[in-house]
Amino acid sequence: MLRNYLKIAFRNVWKNKVFSLINILGLSIGLSASFVIGAMVFYDLSFDKFHPDGDRIYRVTTAFKSPDGDFYNAGVTVPLAQALVDLNMEELETVAPFFTTYPLHVENQETGNRFKNPEFVIYTEPSYFKTFEYNWLAGNKESALEEPNKVVLSEERARKYFPNKELDGILGKSVMYNDTIPATVSGIVANFNKRTDIVFEEFISLKTAATQDMTNAVNEANWNNTNSASQLFIKLSQNADPIRVQETLTQIAKEHDEPEMVAIGRSNTYAIQPLADIHLNPDYGTFDFEDSRTTMSALKSLLFLAAILVLLGCINFINLNTAQAIQRAKEIGIRKTLGSSRKQLIFQFLGETFILTLAAAILSFFLSKWLLILFSDFIPTGLTFELFWNPWIVLGIAILLLLVTVLSGFYPALVMSKYKPVSVLKQQILPNSNKSSLRKYLTVFQFVIAQVFIIATLMVGKQLNYIMKKDMGFKTEAIVYLRTPWRDTSAIKRARFVSQMEELPGIKQVVLSGNPPASFSTMFMGALFVDGEKEVNSDLQLMYGNAKYFDLYNLKLVAGRMPLTDSIREFVVNKSYLKVIGIENPGDVVGKILKNDNENLPIVGVMEDFNQHSLKYGVAPMAFTGGSYSGKWTQFRTIHFKLNSLDTSDWPTTISRVETIWKDLYPESDFEYTFMDDTVKKFYESEQKTSILLQWATGLAILISCLGLFGLVIHTTERRTKEIGIRKILGANLFQLNFLLSKDFLKLVLIAFLIATPIAWYGLNNWLEEFANKTKISWWIFALSGLSMIVISLLTMTIKTINSANTNPVKSLRTE
Repeated sequence: MLRNYLKIAFRNVWKNKVFSLINILGLSIGLSASFVIGAMVFYDLSFDKFHPDGDRIYRVTTAFKSPDGDFYNAGVTVPLAQALVDLNMEELETVAPFFTTYPLHVENQETGNRFKNPEFVIYTEPSYFKTFEYNWLAGNKESALEEPNKVVLSEERARKYFPNKELDGILGKSVMYNDTIPATVSGIVANFNKRTDIVFEEFISLKTAATQDMTNAVNEANWNNTNSASQLFIKLSQNADPIRVQETLTQIAKEHDEPEMVAIGRSNTYAIQPLADIHLNPDYGTFDFEDSRTTMSALKSLLFLAAILVLLGCINFINLNTAQAIQRAKEIGIRKTLGSSRKQLIFQFLGETFILTLAAAILSFFLSKWLLILFSDFIPTGLTFELFWNPWIVLGIAILLLLVTVLSGFYPALVMSKYKPVSVLKQQILPNSNKSSLRKYLTVFQFVIAQVFIIATLMVGKQLNYIMKKDMGFKTEAIVYLRTPWRDTSAIKRARFVSQMEELPGIKQVVLSGNPPASFSTMFMGALFVDGEKEVNSDLQLMYGNAKYFDLYNLKLVAGRMPLTDSIREFVVNKSYLKVIGIENPGDVVGKILKNDNENLPIVGVMEDFNQHSLKYGVAPMAFTGGSYSGKWTQFRTIHFKLNSLDTSDWPTTISRVETIWKDLYPESDFEYTFMDDTVKKFYESEQKTSILLQWATGLAILISCLGLFGLVIHTTERRTKEIGIRKILGANLFQLNFLLSKDFLKLVLIAFLIATPIAWYGLNNWLEEFANKTKISWWIFALSGLSMIVISLLTMTIKTINSANTNPVKSLRTE
C-alpha cells in the first residue's frame, strides 16, 4: 500500500513539473534560511551548558543608575568579594574573585623562549577551581594557588611554553612575566573541549599580585571605584534562593552609595548574571571581547525572519495546490468509487507534499552550505557546516520538515478529498469561491510581507546614509591614530616617537594626547558646578589633549581660551554642558568653578558641540582638559597624526616609516594603527549588517511571492485559454489581453500595499526613536516601494500572459 502511494505521488509530482518546481524553489529558500538560522541559534545557545552545577554559577556585575541613563560594567569593586566572604551566607557555596591582566610577554626561564602578549591571563584564588570543574592533568587544585608566585596553566598553554615535555615534568618549572614577576607552574588543567566563554589559559595566584603592578586593579580598596578588570563569580548552594542573594547585594550597594550622588539620582547596583546569560548579553560582554557576538533579541529576530520565509513558501504550496484541485477531481471521484476513504486520500496528498518538501530540503542543504560562506561576516566564527550533523540539529530539521508538510499539505488535502464522486463524474464540480477567496487572502499576505521588507530596506538605507554623511563636528580626513603600549610607561620613548615622526615628509602634524574625539573608550567624572548659591551635580565626559590636538581635529572654541599647559587641570566645556547647568551665553561660564573630590577646577573656555560616539546617541556634556595626572599612568598615550591628503599614493610608504620607528622603540609590541574614518564607520557596523540582512530578506520575500504569483498566473491563463482565443478573434490586442489577465492580481498587490504602509510606518517610527540624529520618514519611500512592487509583479505576470495572448486562437479553441 505504501509503495503504491509513493509511486502515485511521484507520478503526480512529475506530471505537474512546473508547479512542483515552483513549490520546491519556494520551500527551499525558506528552509535553507531556517537551517542556517536554526544552526546559529543552536550554536549560540549551547555555550557553557556542560559545567556541573552550571545553573548555580553566577557572575556578579555592576549597574550604574543616573538621570542620563543606565550604564553597565562586568566588573565589581574589589572589596565586594571579601564582604561576601565575611557575611558567611549559607546561600553561597563559593566566592571566586579574579582579575584579568595583560602581560607584555612571558618567558620560559629554562630555555629563554619568550612569548609576546599572552591572552586570557588572570589572577585568582583556589575558590575559582571550586566554582568551575576542570580536569586536572597535573597538580592539586586545593593547593595549587595557595602560595604567591604560583601559576596554573591550561594544557594548550603548557605545551606551548614547554614543548616536548611530559605534563608531570612541567610542574615546578618557572616562567617570568614582564621580566620581573616569576611564577612556578603548580598545576595543569585540560582545556574545555566544548563551547564556552570561560576562555582563561593562565591562572596566577592572587597573592602574587600584592608584590607587583601588572594590573593596578588588585590593590584598589575603594568601594566607589569599579574596574572591569576586577570580576567575581559565585556559586550558590544547593536549593539556595537567588533572590535572597540579590537582596543582599542590593543592600551592600546601598550601604556604600555616596549620599551626594544619591541626592542627584545616581546610584550603583550589583546584580547576579547567570552563567548561561553571559554569551548573549551585550551589556557586560565576554572575556574574549568578540565583537561579532549576537544577542538574544537578534536571535529572536532571525527566528522570526526564518518563520516568515518558510510561511511564504508554504503559502505558495497551499495556493497552487488548491488552484489545481479541480484538475484532479476525476481522479478523486474514481478513487472514492473504488473504495478509498477520505483518510486514505488525505494521506496520499500529504505524501505528495512530503516528497516535494524532502526535495526542497535536499536542495536546501546545498544552499545552506553556500549561505554559510556568503554570510561568513554574520555567522559565529566557530559555526561550520559540520554542525548540521549534530543529532539535535538533525532532529530539529526532521521536525521542521514534518511541520512544513502538514502546514503546506493539510488544507489542500482536505479540500481535494471532500469532493463527491457522483458530482465529479457528472462534471458538476465548479470552482469554489471560498477557496478562491483564501488564495487571494494568502497572496495579499505574501505581498504585505514583501512590501514591508521593501519599505524597511529603503528607510534603513536612508537613515544609514544620513548618519554616515552627517558632519560629526570634527575633522576626520587623512587622520590616523595609534596607542602606545599601555604597559610601557616611558615618557621619553613617547616624546622620541613624536619627534621622529615629525621629521617624516609625508606627515603634516603629530600630536601626543588622549583618545580621539570619537571613540569606543570614554572616561567620566562626577562634577559639581558652583556659581554662588547655584550648584548643579552631573556627569561630565572627559577628553584629554592640548592646543595642537584641538587644531588637528579642527575643534572650535566659541568662548574663553585653551588650557595653558598639558598638565594644568583647566577645563574647556562644550555647549551641551551649558544646557545642563542652565547657562545660555557661553561667555558667562568662563571663570566659573567645577568641584571634584574637593578640588576646584576652573572653566577657562567653551567649545562647539561634536559627536563623541555614534550619531545614534546625542552629544554628551564634555570637558576638554590636559592630563589629569602625569608620569606613569598619564592619559597622554595616544599619538595622532595627519597624512598628506593631497597624495594618497604615498600613504603606505609613510605608514611603513612610522612602523619602522615603532619597531625600534617598541620591538615587543604589535604595530596597530587606525584611520579616524574607519573608527566612524565602525560605529555603524550593527546598522550596516541590519541593512544587508534586510536587503537579502527583501529579495527572498519578493522572489518567493513572485514565484507563487507566477504559478497562479499560469493556472489562470490555462483555465482561460478559450476565452483568450475568442477575445483575440473579436479584435482584442496584446495590451488589452495582458491587462485583462493581470488586473485581478494587481488589485491584490495594491491592497497589500495599503495594508503594509501603516505597519511599516509604525515599525520604522519606533526604530528611529533609538537615534538621537535621524532622518525623516519620507513619502517617496512608500511611493517607490509600491511602484517597485507593481513593476516586479507586472514583469512576473507579463512573462506568461504575453505568451498566452500570442497563442494561435484557432489552436486555443480546438483545445479541450
